[in-house]
Amino acid sequence: HHGVRITDSALVAAAVLSNRYITERFLPDKAIDLVDEAASRMRIEIDSMPTELDELERRRIQLEIEREALRKERDDASKARLDSLERELAEIEESSGGLKQQWETEKEAIGALRQTKSELERLQVEMEEAERAADYGRVAELRYGRQGELQARLREQEASLSAQDGTRRLLKEEVDGDDIARIVASWTGVPVTRLLEGEQAKLIHMEERLHGRVVGQEEAVSAVSDAVRRARAGLKDPRRPIGSFIFLGPTGVGKTELARALAEFLFDDESAMTRLDMSEYMEKYSVSRLIGAPPGYVGYEEGGQLTEAVRRRPYQVVLLDEIEKAHPDVFNVLLQVLDDGRLTDGQGRTVNFKDVVIIMTSSVGSQFISGYAGRPDEAAYEQMKRQVTESLRLQFRPEFLNRIDEVIVFHALGDEELARIVDLLLADLQRRLADHDLVIELTPAARRLVATEGHDPTFGARPLKRSIQRLVENPLARALLEGRFPPGSRIVTDADPLSGTLLFSSDGETVVAAAGERRDARSADREDGPDAGRVAVGTHPGADRPRRNGDGELLN
Repeated sequence: HHGVRITDSALVAAAVLSNRYITERFLPDKAIDLVDEAASRMRIEIDSMPTELDELERRRIQLEIEREALRKERDDASKARLDSLERELAEIEESSGGLKQQWETEKEAIGALRQTKSELERLQVEMEEAERAADYGRVAELRYGRQGELQARLREQEASLSAQDGTRRLLKEEVDGDDIARIVASWTGVPVTRLLEGEQAKLIHMEERLHGRVVGQEEAVSAVSDAVRRARAGLKDPRRPIGSFIFLGPTGVGKTELARALAEFLFDDESAMTRLDMSEYMEKYSVSRLIGAPPGYVGYEEGGQLTEAVRRRPYQVVLLDEIEKAHPDVFNVLLQVLDDGRLTDGQGRTVNFKDVVIIMTSSVGSQFISGYAGRPDEAAYEQMKRQVTESLRLQFRPEFLNRIDEVIVFHALGDEELARIVDLLLADLQRRLADHDLVIELTPAARRLVATEGHDPTFGARPLKRSIQRLVENPLARALLEGRFPPGSRIVTDADPLSGTLLFSSDGETVVAAAGERRDARSADREDGPDAGRVAVGTHPGADRPRRNGDGELLN
């Protein structure tokens, strides 16, 4: 029908993968549809421009339109963007030129191969007609003459196409198991295709990628990475989720951040996960919100918040935040998910959880955790872990805990980890300022001041965010609104020994934040006074002139 060959491996893959991943339809219909779509997609790629080449052409057209618009502009930013466009267009022209030539060559070879096959089919029909008419001389002439020539030509053309496999081919003439896997992945979002070399390296170094956002917590990062690698290598239990974890530990040490980092690693988007705050499920009747209302009740057609999210996107991260706040009946629902990897919603549909990473966070044992704040040594951690684990056993039933893959107690953050978190937060600020064509650099003294003012082992990394907001973002935002730092400025930030805060300098313009309250009110050693909580800004054209705050008072 589509003019392409369907291999036996494609038929087997269609039956196996559709039975495993497409649960809402029935065999053989779903397997036939997989083969049909894979064959039609291959025929479209043969007759039209390949996807890779088409994307390059679309990008080239987009850049050329943008280039024509930028040629009319005279500002420096437009000129810089125009230079960047010219370089990118040159790279695209070079890449697309080679791909076009390869595509034309492969298309011509496949066309000749299809023509030879078509001639062989017509020859077979002609031989059958001659045999029915008892024209045996004609049959012998066709079978031992013309047919042999066509078969030799076909073998030669197939060998020529096979020789091109050394280079990456743009076109194919037969559907195999990998093509079926790509269709399943596009339908369900579950990555069932064969691991490419780039993805293999990405999975091998998964811990490094996660540590780019999560500081410390080696045990938690390794456990999550191992679970994902088992799943992509095809070694995980096919009846259970990819992994189920309970994260315990102090506030602000990266429990939720690890879930976001995992979603970003898997989908390149940290918001690509389902997050349920279990404090919303404190009442017994709220359990039905997870799987949907029963027939006859309001909301029956809407489905459950958990089951609908997973049914629509089977491959994802599910974050259940603060699970100790949920009603005990919620865990009766989760037992089936954790053990069998499936759940039946209110409408009787079975939802597959076998390709989901389930992460649960809890503050159980926080009364013990706070007692070990500021003690990052291993002995204190082991003692805290025993007490927290005992609290967990008292809070949850054994049949629930026994189904969890791993219970991980996060470490408290030490001075070294907090310093690295400061660097991560400042790098995020630099990315935001880059959108305004601004560059900010903090001296080591400024970084130490930010880390010192935001250091609080009890609250983890969150005081550092508040410290950066008060010391860096607030005075900088006011200075930007007042036009002190125009686009293109390079802002150097240093600790001001006179006021004990930060000094922002760029091209003779200097802004200094007034002292005010530098410590958070939630910290144990906060400052008090009539100026607590105030952040003022003073400016002067040179470092040698008197500095004044926002009220005109001299700072030196």
